[in-house]
Amino acid sequence: MQLPRCSPRTYQRITLLALIALGFIVVTGGAVRLTGSGLGCSDWPTCEKNQLVAPLEYHAMIEFVNRTITGLVSVAVMLAVLGSLVRTPRRRDLTWWSLGLVAGVLAQIVLGGLTVLFKLAPPFVMGHFLVSMVLIWNAVVLHHLAGEPPTPARFDVSSEVRWMGRLMVASAVLVLFLGTVVTGAGPHGGDPEVERLDLVVGEIARLHGASVVIFGLLTVATMLVLRRAGAGAAVMRRGEILLVVLVAQAGVGYTQYFTGVPAALVGLHIFGAVCVWVALLWFVLGLHVHPPASPEPTPRPIDTEREVAAVDR
Repeated sequence: MQLPRCSPRTYQRITLLALIALGFIVVTGGAVRLTGSGLGCSDWPTCEKNQLVAPLEYHAMIEFVNRTITGLVSVAVMLAVLGSLVRTPRRRDLTWWSLGLVAGVLAQIVLGGLTVLFKLAPPFVMGHFLVSMVLIWNAVVLHHLAGEPPTPARFDVSSEVRWMGRLMVASAVLVLFLGTVVTGAGPHGGDPEVERLDLVVGEIARLHGASVVIFGLLTVATMLVLRRAGAGAAVMRRGEILLVVLVAQAGVGYTQYFTGVPAALVGLHIFGAVCVWVALLWFVLGLHVHPPASPEPTPRPIDTEREVAAVDR
């Protein structure tokens, strides 16, 4: 039986679906925590002991629906793997990156179970979110490569911009980590009885805000250097999108800080964190180029009569 074939364009759409699904599960996971439903299902992998499906209760159903969405995300990831295997032409790099998504989802499932079994202990909640960011990084790279020629990437910018891009990623990682620390010490733990980190929320929030400022300044400085160097319109557009998303995210962050950290704004802030992370990765990937693949040489037509004559001579 002949397997179905997948065009490069179709596979790129599949990878986009996987990326959207992974971003969506981060937001729904945040909703579980913000509604205080983190222990709506107190067991794992079942909802309760000897009960797979959640009872018709508010918190239990929210947690159970999020687990169901995790199953749908797993389907999207499996489609990315299968698509890489039937893509024409098949590329090994896409298969390996898609398998990275599988490994990440399996790690998330196990870590999610441990988070429930350890009653939403902050280190597990923090780790759950950070692994999600690694998964999204993997998905962004996969989607990017799916739309590029199968040639080695090379930088299309100066070494100065290269290092600035790396510093932007490092500062963004610091922002994400400090954001999880704020979450671990803050009021929205997923359940009223959950222990919190023994830290002063205001002080950690100010550190988090300072890291955002550093990230923003690095982004502006990188854009100025690129503009001075006459960078291409595509790279500049990606940088402008990153700046817009970053400013909006910072605005939401400061608003929630000065309004008592309402759950709705925290949820919007989680969505913004995903958007900033994706926009940053897309911008940094845009600093590379994949040269077009060299076309295979056209075989020279054979003149049979001339070849025979040459042999006779």
